[in-house]
Amino acid sequence: MTLPVLIIGGGGHAKVLIEALKLRSTTILGIIDADSTRVGTEVSGIRIIGDDSVLSGYKAEKVLLVNGIGSVKVPKTRSSVFEKFRVQGFSFATVIHPSAVVATDAVLGEGVQIMAGAVIQPGSDIGANTIVNTNASVDHDCVIGNHVHLSPGVTLSGEVHIGSTVHIGTGATVIQGVKIGNNSLVGAGSVVVHDVSNDTEVVGIPAKKITKNS
Repeated sequence: MTLPVLIIGGGGHAKVLIEALKLRSTTILGIIDADSTRVGTEVSGIRIIGDDSVLSGYKAEKVLLVNGIGSVKVPKTRSSVFEKFRVQGFSFATVIHPSAVVATDAVLGEGVQIMAGAVIQPGSDIGANTIVNTNASVDHDCVIGNHVHLSPGVTLSGEVHIGSTVHIGTGATVIQGVKIGNNSLVGAGSVVVHDVSNDTEVVGIPAKKITKNS
């Protein structure tokens, strides 16, 4: 029997997750949100039941969490939420929209979220707490680290390697065999044709490093 879930965060990404969970007939117990003024309101028909303290009323082995925190930059908040509750003994549900296509030999880490229309091809390994968002495409033998967000419409060609805590912006393309380092950001619509170092932001066609003013 599938365990019921609690969703952490009540923003836009949570709405997308709620739809996928409903389509999988998953029991959703409620949403936990840090903003106390939202308690008692609803997101897509699911009630916000309180802040993190609510979890004290649940046994970790009787419920799964769903990370409803999205990202538009390097997903550090999302990763910290995941790690915080894992330390407390909770586990995170893997969420796969029914319209997603996931190869039978693909490896999905804990709490991975595969959204509507996404494609995961054979030989790929997706790290824990990673989002493969709407219509994103991960081709053969890609290796993706923990806490990565592949935004809607991202295309990864074969054998791409992405480190941990990386954000790839909407519609970006990463060509065959490229490596992207930890804590990096690829701007929306960019085309990445060369390796990207750790802690680097790249944008453009082809993607180039942004040099920030001191």
